[in-house]
Amino acid sequence: ALPILRELIQAGEEEDACIELLSSILEVLYQAQKSAEKLRARDKDRGDLELVQVKKHIQVILEQLLHTVSCRVIVLDRENPLKSHYVACMASILSQMDKDHYSAYIQAFPSRPELMDFLMETFILFKDLIGKTVYPCDWVVMNMVQNREFLRAINQFAMTLTKMFLSNTSFELQLWNNYFHLAVAFLTQESLQLENFSPAKRNSILDKYGDMRATIGASIRDMWYSLGHRKIEFIPGMVGPILEMTLVPEPELRKSTIPIFFDMMLCEHQLTGSFSRFEDEILRRLDSEVEGGRGDEEYKQLFKSILLSCCQSHRELAKPGKDFVELVTGLLERLLDYRAVMNDENKTYSMSCTVNLLNFYKEIDRQAMYIRYLYKLKDLHISYENYTEGAYTLLLHARLLTWSEEPNTGPVLGLHGPHLHTQRQLKEALYNQIIEYFDQGKMWEEAIHICKELAEQYESHVFDYEMLSDILQREAKFYEKILKVLRPSPDYFAVGYYGQGFPTFLRNRVFIYRGKEYERREDFEMQLLSPFPNAEKLKSTSPPGQDITGSPGQYIQCFTVQPVEEAKVRVKGRTIPEQITNFYKANHVQQFSYSRPFKSGPKDPDNEFANMWIERTTFVTAYPLPGILRWFAVTATNTTIISPLENAIETMMKTNEKIMSEINRHQNDPSLPINPLSMLLNGIVDPAVMGGFAKYESAFFQESYLQEHPKDAANIEKLKDLIAWQTPLLAEGIRIHGQKVTEDLRPFHERMEQCFEQLRAKVESQYGVREMIFLEDQRSGRPRSMAWGPDCEWLSHTRARQVVLIHSMEAPPTPKSAPHTSESEDRRHERREHRSSSIFGSRRQDVCQSISELPEPKDEKWRQSRNVSESSLGSSDSNQPLPIRATAGAQSSAAGLPLSPTGFGGRVKSASKVPPLPRKISPAVYETFLEQSNTTA
Repeated sequence: ALPILRELIQAGEEEDACIELLSSILEVLYQAQKSAEKLRARDKDRGDLELVQVKKHIQVILEQLLHTVSCRVIVLDRENPLKSHYVACMASILSQMDKDHYSAYIQAFPSRPELMDFLMETFILFKDLIGKTVYPCDWVVMNMVQNREFLRAINQFAMTLTKMFLSNTSFELQLWNNYFHLAVAFLTQESLQLENFSPAKRNSILDKYGDMRATIGASIRDMWYSLGHRKIEFIPGMVGPILEMTLVPEPELRKSTIPIFFDMMLCEHQLTGSFSRFEDEILRRLDSEVEGGRGDEEYKQLFKSILLSCCQSHRELAKPGKDFVELVTGLLERLLDYRAVMNDENKTYSMSCTVNLLNFYKEIDRQAMYIRYLYKLKDLHISYENYTEGAYTLLLHARLLTWSEEPNTGPVLGLHGPHLHTQRQLKEALYNQIIEYFDQGKMWEEAIHICKELAEQYESHVFDYEMLSDILQREAKFYEKILKVLRPSPDYFAVGYYGQGFPTFLRNRVFIYRGKEYERREDFEMQLLSPFPNAEKLKSTSPPGQDITGSPGQYIQCFTVQPVEEAKVRVKGRTIPEQITNFYKANHVQQFSYSRPFKSGPKDPDNEFANMWIERTTFVTAYPLPGILRWFAVTATNTTIISPLENAIETMMKTNEKIMSEINRHQNDPSLPINPLSMLLNGIVDPAVMGGFAKYESAFFQESYLQEHPKDAANIEKLKDLIAWQTPLLAEGIRIHGQKVTEDLRPFHERMEQCFEQLRAKVESQYGVREMIFLEDQRSGRPRSMAWGPDCEWLSHTRARQVVLIHSMEAPPTPKSAPHTSESEDRRHERREHRSSSIFGSRRQDVCQSISELPEPKDEKWRQSRNVSESSLGSSDSNQPLPIRATAGAQSSAAGLPLSPTGFGGRVKSASKVPPLPRKISPAVYETFLEQSNTTA
């Protein structure tokens, strides 16, 4: 009957009946084997005889049907309902086989190649059934029975490998490789991960079947060590499977298998002098394994302790082995941090961990992994509309490429597909994407830099003038947006994470965060606390003590900090539009300050400024902001103490700058609302509102203060000078306010004027007079603006009067164009005219006379103005101060006199108002005038 049954199964005919018949035969044999074992317990001889007969029947079934059933399992699709029945029959046959059956079955193969084919086929079949089980996951008994029988078979076949396929003449690499992959797949299958089950189910499985992972793990270890000099053939191919096995969360299994890594290192080192192939593979595979959910802190500690112990016992591997262990544990730490937060709804900390990883891969020169995490970070940024940070991230990839026709060797991810074959093509595509992101993030200055680099390539290297035209037009639009599009400056926040309850990448560290447009601190704090619902917000802004940093809890500290602008040499001595300068005040910043006021010394209830000290903490971040993150860790802090007098000087300087900023804003855009200017001016000129600077006078200008603080004499003079300089600024602000004020607010304005006149009379009598000179700028379309500060005024000094400059930039009369010229030609001609000068070209002299050629004015005021302009036409190499002729009653200024404490100088005037310079002044003359003035300053 068995030959007929085999033929029907092979042909796939009457399969239901065949399965039923085979199941009945196997059930009868199973019952007969059980009966014989019971009989053997009562009567050993009769029982042994019965068992021999049953084994013979099993041997017949084995020889006739095992291979046939296995082949049928291979042929059937997984969806076929008969497949699970055949698998059950195969498992039943295996369960009734003992060592003798296996031995006899192996020896029955007529040739070694046929045996090898059977083993290869069986290994592949078992691996497929383990990975794609035919039973539902909740059929625990069926799955565990199958695993038990597969484990017995694998161990029996492993003995066959060592006996027949290990010697130099009979070694089969592929067969051994299939064994190792099957054994690792068996060990790591989901149904054997007992820690995922409930305690009751786990205990039940352990009682009945034991932990099969330990058994197969020991077999894998023994089989590896039995390879001898053949081990090198499995490196680096077996590094990944062994790593996957050691990551199974079973302590004893880990302890017995992690030493295999040292054996791999030693094997490669003995043959090549290093273990670089092993190292590269374990770093690559560790990334994917941990991201997939494997590995934990316990594994990191075990890996470190076991391998360090192994390396220290070997003289040649002690140092390189220690370096390798530190490298892997460092990567493990970052990967575990990344995995812990990558599924959080708030992706803030995922971005931090991603940056930690990409920096790590950059340090160890793993470019493929580095680029992989760059694009992960970019995708996170774009999903949160962090376009500026996304652009900076892509820029890191672009910087790795060259403007050459070399092929791309690294991975090409994102939207940039395989059609970008050369580095030039990929870099150009990246640059265009970066420009788009910078545009969306309103970082037009950065986009302009990229445009310039592309323009250089189009113009001088590939000679693509069509693309050059396009990129120049984009660049021009960015310049226009800088001046015309509203771009609010972001706020910056210092955030400290204190306590042992935070992840390692946050624990007891301070970060500076860049807020989004119009983001309130309350909203920012709410978003900050959402991933840590149990965290407590610290109310104090002082650094916490050991009781907080060492506690097991979570404490978050958050407060606003101010960016510290780095000095911009290229804007010194220039009157720069506020839209341009504001960008550099809040971007490309790496230092941030926080000022905490405190009282010290004798208290004065009537004047809080007398003992108002400032503790100023400066934070230095690892990288400038903005960057590839919206935040960076603080790497250094510095604390300084600001005295009350120094605090008063800073306050006055900021107030004067605020006034000047408001004046320039209203001059540049007359449509601005007047309310902010009203509140600013009224708060200064009306003592009833803010108290004015009388508090400073009573606190610092008394003789008693100077006697107690003789070293403050220079700062006192500086404060007086600042108070004096505030008067002309207020005058200009009130003049603008008077032009724009409505009739409803006219009484308010008149009240403000009265207060200002009283204030001016007092200031000028006590601290001298500062007056403003109006200069006319020929550049069309530019309203007049004010230059104020130690780096943007021309100076001289006589007696007690000083002068600050206000540049009045009004459009010059436009000459009528000839009838035959087009409008575009006129514009180009006008631009050429503006680029020329009375010094370097004659064309400009025909349209606009230089100051030296203007007719002599009749009155003394115009002669004075002319003298100013003539001095500006002198040699640019001259270091002499400007010779200025004063009006009646004034003395000529002495060259080289020292400046006032604030860096300002001035001159005596008998008239109360200076006429403006002539409007028609060439750019070259005007720039020379400013340069000479700054040289004098």
